Amino acid sequence: MQQSHPLGIFDSGFGGLTVFKAIRERLPQYDYLYLGDNARAPYGDRSSQIIYEYTLQAVEWMFRAGCPLLILACNTASAEALRRIQQNDLERLGAQKRVLGVIRPTAEIIGDYTKTKSVGVLGTHGTIGSNIYAIEINDFFPDVKVYQHACPMWVPMIENNEHTTAAADQFVKQDVDKLLQLSGDIDTILLGCTHYPLLMDTIKKYVPDGIRVVTQGEIVADSLADYLQRHTEIEAQISRGGQVTFHTTDLPEQFDRQGSAIFGEAIHSVQVRL
Repeated sequence: MQQSHPLGIFDSGFGGLTVFKAIRERLPQYDYLYLGDNARAPYGDRSSQIIYEYTLQAVEWMFRAGCPLLILACNTASAEALRRIQQNDLERLGAQKRVLGVIRPTAEIIGDYTKTKSVGVLGTHGTIGSNIYAIEINDFFPDVKVYQHACPMWVPMIENNEHTTAAADQFVKQDVDKLLQLSGDIDTILLGCTHYPLLMDTIKKYVPDGIRVVTQGEIVADSLADYLQRHTEIEAQISRGGQVTFHTTDLPEQFDRQGSAIFGEAIHSVQVRL
């Protein structure tokens, strides 16, 4: 039997499923392996070194599982670990393997969404503290002003399935208000964490009409499709069969229950240790 070489999707927990769902809809022909490090989520309030170490452990595990290409479907990991892994670890891990993130594809086009040249970014402490979005967006759109606000409670609420509670409602209102207070010109808000689309209904209640809220799933999916067209040597390594496997570092029962609601179909995961 031919060994599977799936395209890997990694996140600190459930959030990456929002990106994975869009990728699979865009590119259903490939095999996929999803890994959520739920046991150690959230990553957003951890140190840069710990985020790097956790992400590298996940990358190493997924490469051993046969993945030739990985997508870090986690903004915090993309901000704090991606470049370091690409520069320092890939040669050791495999010269023909690749690791991509979700920040650069978003930064490449977000400037096209704003008419006022003012973009707000909501993210974790790790992502906002890295200032990576301001740096990357200004590389592509020097005339766009970037306003950022960290939302430390959002990921823990989602990971604990409390994002539909009244308490979550208040946290979302408070953080959206704080972002919009930074500038009256903001007409585009980027959800700079793949967990945050799960709060979209609540977010929209507190975002004024005329302000667009942008999620990353379709952006990343389109960017990945383009990448594979341009890098046929990588695309040829990915097995085709439409098979999907899910893995979590926490309890499979909890991951399956919450993950199925996010992904839109039944999930049956396997617990792993990194």
